[in-house]
Amino acid sequence: MKAISLKDIKQELSHLSPHEVQEICLRLSRFKKENKELLSYLLFHSSDEDAYIESIKKLMDEGFEAINKSSFFYIRKSIRKILTQTKKHIRYSQKKETEVELLLYFCKKMKTFTPSIKNSLQLENLYKRQVILIKKIIASLHEDLQYDYNLAVDDL
Repeated sequence: MKAISLKDIKQELSHLSPHEVQEICLRLSRFKKENKELLSYLLFHSSDEDAYIESIKKLMDEGFEAINKSSFFYIRKSIRKILTQTKKHIRYSQKKETEVELLLYFCKKMKTFTPSIKNSLQLENLYKRQVILIKKIIASLHEDLQYDYNLAVDDL
């Protein structure tokens, strides 16, 4: 079965009643965990972005505490997993400020992580790539926010 274009889907949704749209959303949420998480964000968390950011930061803290520090292999694997989950939550929000906040927090956690990431070239490169990404996103923000976030990046 071939997927239909987004434009056609949008037109078809406009012809449906609110109850039918609700049924479609509930059915979508049953198929993939990401669909359910996105619906949860849109319905419950999108109105309070600060609380959403704090909840993601708590998830990151838990992830960093649970890292197996016996070898750099496990550390790299766990940190990549934390970053993947963080980026998934950033996609739900689609707000540049949220993305910068969460990536800055991720980099701060990496910088203060023991054993030091400087002992692993892969972790250091991952850290540098995130800092470059943060700088690129900051450049697209409002000037006042750019100044504040650039100060935070300089602390890194």
